[in-house]
Amino acid sequence: MQHQEFAPPEQLRDTIKCFWYNNRDVGAELSIFEVPPDGFAEIIFYFGTTLSLVYPDGRQELPSPFMMGLLDKPAVFHTENRLQIIGIRCFPWTVFDLLGLPSGKGGVRVLEHPIAQLQPLLNEYIGAGNITAAIDTVTEYFVKAREHIATESMLFKAGLAMQKAKGALSVSGVAAAAHATVRTLERTFKQSSGYSVKDVSGLMRFEQARNQLWLHPQTNLAGLAHELGYTDQSHLSREFKRYSGTTPAAFARKAKGRQVASDDFVAFVQS
Repeated sequence: MQHQEFAPPEQLRDTIKCFWYNNRDVGAELSIFEVPPDGFAEIIFYFGTTLSLVYPDGRQELPSPFMMGLLDKPAVFHTENRLQIIGIRCFPWTVFDLLGLPSGKGGVRVLEHPIAQLQPLLNEYIGAGNITAAIDTVTEYFVKAREHIATESMLFKAGLAMQKAKGALSVSGVAAAAHATVRTLERTFKQSSGYSVKDVSGLMRFEQARNQLWLHPQTNLAGLAHELGYTDQSHLSREFKRYSGTTPAAFARKAKGRQVASDDFVAFVQS
């Protein structure tokens, strides 16, 4: 599996975490992979084969592009042969401003939006192996979209405060940074992201814990809980299991046993 991430230009760094390219070639065999939750919304373009979302009672073939809103549990996908992806990783509170769409709750949704008009051009670039041109194309689209965002808006200020605090800021603290009441902030934030401020903060902290344990599985859990602003280790364990379905200790054991080039953890989502 090949994965590349591309930092956004300066004018997009307050709205987009990164652009990325992923290339998976599994031959004729069916590949099932899991995408864990994190604190971002993803816009996904894919090329070369089919991609389906797996449910307990079946699966749904997805169009390109589609959007992955904030997940509160892992999502399972399957593909076969060669799958190539161009992704745009957005801060969830910016999707509404960038596209005029709420990022949504509960994971994947079909994206009926003018951005879908980029698909034919991206097909050409990906087919020619010109990944840079494909990334430049989506970057240019979002630079233009970013020009219409009011940086003084309540959502924008709230998002920046949460980002700076890495999810450790209280709801009242986020409201104060956004110059809004808690009630107004929560209503507006939930409308745009599908989740409450507390939920998104929890996802942001979970992502940090997950990444730390994947890269450094020997990390002391009590110390990690303190570093990330959890009440104690038990609080970390409850929240980690809520979003991943497993405990941080079990996840760390899996990380210790992984191969260096393993791709069973990160499919779409890397940070």
